[in-house]
Amino acid sequence: MDYEKMLDRAIEKIPKVSDASERFKVPEISAFLMGTRTLINNFTEITNAVRREPEHLQKFLFKELATKGELSGPKLILQGKFTKDAISRKIELYLKEYVYCQDCGKPDTKIMKEDRFLFLKCEACGSKHVVKRL
Repeated sequence: MDYEKMLDRAIEKIPKVSDASERFKVPEISAFLMGTRTLINNFTEITNAVRREPEHLQKFLFKELATKGELSGPKLILQGKFTKDAISRKIELYLKEYVYCQDCGKPDTKIMKEDRFLFLKCEACGSKHVVKRL
C-alpha cells in the first residue's frame, strides 16, 4: 500500500470534531406556575446535562432568586412566581460561574474540593480556578 492510500484510510478513521456548543445543549426549561409556586418539571434533566449535583444548582437558584423550595423527584418547586426567562438567566449565570472553563470556555469541568476551597477543574485544558461556595 502506498503512503497516500494509508493516509486517506487513517483520515477516514479519525472521529469528526464537533463544536462544543453542538454537543453541549442545556435542555429548555419546562416551568409553569402552580398557584403561588413555580414548578420546573425537567430540573434533573438540566442538572444531568450540565453534570452537576441537583442540590448544587438548587442551592444556587434559591440564593439567586431569594426564595425557598424543594426538590420533588425530577421537579424543583420554587416558592414564588418566576418567569421562564428569569429562571433561564439564573441558570446561564450558574453555567458561567460553575460549569464553563474560564480559560478555554468548554463545559468539560468538574467541581473539586481541596482543603477548604472549591475548584473548577477543566478536563479539556487542565486549568483549575477557585469558585465561590454557596
